Amino acid sequence: MADAGRSEEAETATESQAAAFDYDVAIVGGGPTGCSAGVFTGRYGLDTVVFDRGRSSLQRCAYLENYLGFPGGVDIETFYGLIHDHAEAAGCDLVSELVEAVEPAGGDGGDPDADDPAATRPGFAVTTQSGETVTARRVVSAARYGGDFLEPLGDDEMFVTYEHDGETRTKFDRDYADIEGRTAIDGLYVAAPVSEVNLQAIMSAGQGARVGRSVITDHRLERGYPEALARHWDWIRPEAELAGDAAARDDWRERFDSRVPDDCDLSEARLRELREADVERQREMYVSEEAVEARAERGRERLAARLGFDARPASDSESDAGPE
Repeated sequence: MADAGRSEEAETATESQAAAFDYDVAIVGGGPTGCSAGVFTGRYGLDTVVFDRGRSSLQRCAYLENYLGFPGGVDIETFYGLIHDHAEAAGCDLVSELVEAVEPAGGDGGDPDADDPAATRPGFAVTTQSGETVTARRVVSAARYGGDFLEPLGDDEMFVTYEHDGETRTKFDRDYADIEGRTAIDGLYVAAPVSEVNLQAIMSAGQGARVGRSVITDHRLERGYPEALARHWDWIRPEAELAGDAAARDDWRERFDSRVPDDCDLSEARLRELREADVERQREMYVSEEAVEARAERGRERLAARLGFDARPASDSESDAGPE
């Protein structure tokens, strides 16, 4: 799995759950919705797998011309290659398998003696067409077509009936999940299909990001973060904005403490652990000018490699060729 620069808090959470589940998050659907969700969960440090081998609405598009960032449009093959590269760079495992069933994993899903209380909550078993099964603490449906793979979960509210040519049929209820992607089944999220949201590729990507953030929020709540501190912002800032490392850390600690409710029942030791983990995560969001330049160069190189051209300035490329 690609190294996504995980913080100590995320590593600790992942290690405590590794014995119970193969992944923290399993995403069914590798289009813009699923890959967008995976970029957020992967970058946060949650072990994420993205399954991509089903019917794709985007594959029916001849050429994508209204996705921001491509002023001349982009062909579907190149677009898929880019979003898959991004998901993998964020830390996701990309698996070219069709998911046939998602069902309860069975048992309590974890070790009751684990330090992380969230490790005892139920998880899911995800089975592919080839018969392979992996387990995950959370599942995100990101497949616009269908939803039949969720039938083994046994919630009749997922599906609605309709008449077609005199026959009664069923289909996935596009209003089953709330706008944040949460459902009545603990740990199950739906980013697609969703009414009025998956109509365009860029809208689908936005919904995937929204649901990915919901997964992160719920993960943090289970780790013990108070609700006022559970949301996470993935935003890289220039290090020059820091007044000083020590002063910034003290400020973040004060802000953390000011948002802890009076009726919080966590021990001082646990609060301190969460506070310091959050301080470290915030510090990681600030990068030096040199790091920004290095990331910019790496980004251009990755894009150029996918598009099949040299990202270096013309003068550098010519110098490599040597004298004629």
